[in-house]
Amino acid sequence: MSSSRSDSSKPYYATSSLVIGYALCSSLLAVINKFAITYFNYPGLLTALQYLTSAVGVWLLGKLGFLHHDAFAWDTAKKFLPAALVFYLAIFTNTNLLRHANVDTFIVFRSLTPLLVAVADTVFRGQPRPSRLTFLSLLVILAGAVGYVANDSAFTLTAYSWALAYLVTITTEMVYIKHMVSTLELNTWGLVYYNNLLSLMIAPLFWFLTGEHKEVFTAVNANGGDVFEPVAFFAVALSCVFGFLISFFGFAARKAISATAFTVTGVVNKFLTVVINVVIWDKHATPFGLVCLLVTICGGVGYQQSVTVAKKPTNGPSKASNNADKGDDELMELIPGKVATNV
Repeated sequence: MSSSRSDSSKPYYATSSLVIGYALCSSLLAVINKFAITYFNYPGLLTALQYLTSAVGVWLLGKLGFLHHDAFAWDTAKKFLPAALVFYLAIFTNTNLLRHANVDTFIVFRSLTPLLVAVADTVFRGQPRPSRLTFLSLLVILAGAVGYVANDSAFTLTAYSWALAYLVTITTEMVYIKHMVSTLELNTWGLVYYNNLLSLMIAPLFWFLTGEHKEVFTAVNANGGDVFEPVAFFAVALSCVFGFLISFFGFAARKAISATAFTVTGVVNKFLTVVINVVIWDKHATPFGLVCLLVTICGGVGYQQSVTVAKKPTNGPSKASNNADKGDDELMELIPGKVATNV
């Protein structure tokens, strides 16, 4: 009896650990990236270094036998390329948003994604519509975001242009990559390897299109061949390490939970980001802006509470149905509180 309970609890704790790992990395990475872009003002090169660290890290650990990842194949790469492009655009707009705005502005626009992802999942993936209470929670998120924007004293057209671009790309990325994770036969480390390696291949194109290569070459010539100062080196190295960690936890969590639940997890854990951001420096919103920001987080918590239901037992589902809904079913079985997907 006890052995059965122990076996059944293993996937529960495994999935919980993945979600917690993703939440911690996501909470810290926003502040770390802002720290990095403040002292190393080259967003294209910064993200390329993060992709390089993650791709080489997975390859090296695979060679040493610490992990297993799917071997690189061009046929699979061609199928994954659109997802990698969407992922790259999401990170590219995210980094430029942090370059021109504070972390709180990033969090507010990140907080809007559950509402858009829920709509996109219903329209494009044929998932059930959110319940009224769930939709109300998502509207609370929207209300908090509107209040923040209306009282943002640091509003600039450039920052909010990047914010809107980020909102569009991250919503597309959340839904589309969930689809790719569900259809491609790749393990978690294989997804990390393909995603970062293909993103690294895409990076030079945007590096030259934005003209950032000229800024880097100018800085290198001005500093005698050295583009890194000690603080900048530490900031970039730290962002690369956390970029590698969130690559794993992000894809592992995507495989275990639904797109909207994954997105909401990213919203709720931003509470820790807000606390850290307020404590370490003055690059944050006004007190009223912080209140509005907390409203969006409360909306995320309300969303999670509104979709907490017990999973109904089923009698012998078909194999095809079981495979199609595997990611969403795992969420109800393994996440604390048996959170239903509602997407």
